[in-house]
Amino acid sequence: MAAHSSFRARVEQLLRISPEAKPRVYKSVFDAAEVISLNYGLELILSAGIATLGLVLNSPAVVIGAMLVSPLMGPILAAGLSLAASDLYLGVKSLAGVAISIAAAILFSAGIVWLLPFHVPTSEILARTQPNVLDLGVAILSGLAGSIVICRGGEGGGVTAMPGVAIAVALMPPLCTVGFGIGSGFDWQIMSGAGLLFLTNLVAITASAFVVFYIVRMDAPDVRDSIQKALVGSKQVDWIDRALRRTTLSSALGDIGRMRYRTLLIAAVFVPLFIPLQRSFTQARDETIARTVARDAARMIVPPASIVTQTVDVTRERVILRLNVAAEYRSEDVDRAKELLLRRTGKQVEIEIRRVAGEEDLRLLRETLATRAAAPVDPLADLPRVSADLFMRVEKALSEAWPAASAPRQNAEIAIGADGMIIRVRYRSERDLAPPALEAITMALRSKLRSQRITLETVREIPPPAKKR
Repeated sequence: MAAHSSFRARVEQLLRISPEAKPRVYKSVFDAAEVISLNYGLELILSAGIATLGLVLNSPAVVIGAMLVSPLMGPILAAGLSLAASDLYLGVKSLAGVAISIAAAILFSAGIVWLLPFHVPTSEILARTQPNVLDLGVAILSGLAGSIVICRGGEGGGVTAMPGVAIAVALMPPLCTVGFGIGSGFDWQIMSGAGLLFLTNLVAITASAFVVFYIVRMDAPDVRDSIQKALVGSKQVDWIDRALRRTTLSSALGDIGRMRYRTLLIAAVFVPLFIPLQRSFTQARDETIARTVARDAARMIVPPASIVTQTVDVTRERVILRLNVAAEYRSEDVDRAKELLLRRTGKQVEIEIRRVAGEEDLRLLRETLATRAAAPVDPLADLPRVSADLFMRVEKALSEAWPAASAPRQNAEIAIGADGMIIRVRYRSERDLAPPALEAITMALRSKLRSQRITLETVREIPPPAKKR
């Protein structure tokens, strides 16, 4: 026990924490837990509005500005001090303040998002939906830094004005991300991820503050006595104090005043948080490894300069590598790449490759087109082919439009003149075709050949007399 007290005294001395300043520090943290005030309310609402718009605009600078305005560190540090000093009144007051602040910030943020005509998650929003143990580490270190600054007397801005700590821990943006999820139609993935991040920051800062405030002996009897006298002298008695005095809550929770129960309380909250954070960290680690190995695997298939696009999808059981390449590749190299991914990730592997035109392909195409364009063109070279194609089309149209039963065709000729195309048909018949019939045949030919510049000329041959037997 003596060694324990000596250690705490030594740390207090190394941090240059004056015993005479402790009551003032305690009072400063105590006052920061007061959230029912105009100043606190304005800071909270303004910071929530700034953070929400910064997230929607995808502006890190605006989001950082909201972190600096946010007053949430005050009641959270007060919760850590209440655990260190076993101050039930301060604990209830700080937790009530945190709960009110959370509700107000989320509702205000959700209202802003609901009024917006678009609800597209930005990268700033998505970055706060997948917390892991690294975020827990940041929150712990930030809580330690903030608590030490406060214990040294609060110089440089007091409890709610610690720019570096406020930026590092980022309490308000996760809350506003939860508000975005609500205002955009109750997007559970966004709400749950951002909510877990804020809860991680809340618990980590409270635990860090508890450790620091306890080590520097903020629970010393003389510190508590001076605070109690100051409160009684200023007659700061509110509904929390009256409720605790009128009930047996204070005596029923007396065991929490013991250090082992306070430590157990912190551990009981940390363990449920650590499980999803560790799972998220493992997933992030697997994705990082898979993407790194996929880059190496892609280079085994084709040279890096030939990779047009590369995407990697990582699930719990599978790695899918999709490549658009501008070069030839061998199936043996694809098999080697699959083997590498399987060995390094331990997941099933799929590789999808699409061949696209590369610079060499485009160069060859340009050369071919240029060669064809430079070749001399003989205007009569294609005349036989064109003539044959035209005659086949005319022959087909005549076969469909000509009355072969009454006037069998003998032959047909085609002539091209300035006035269009002339079709001469020689047929055999006892009598000439009637003008209405010729007009009908002409109209049919124009329709089938899709040209109005067609003239039909006919020549009738008298059929030879029948031979007598």
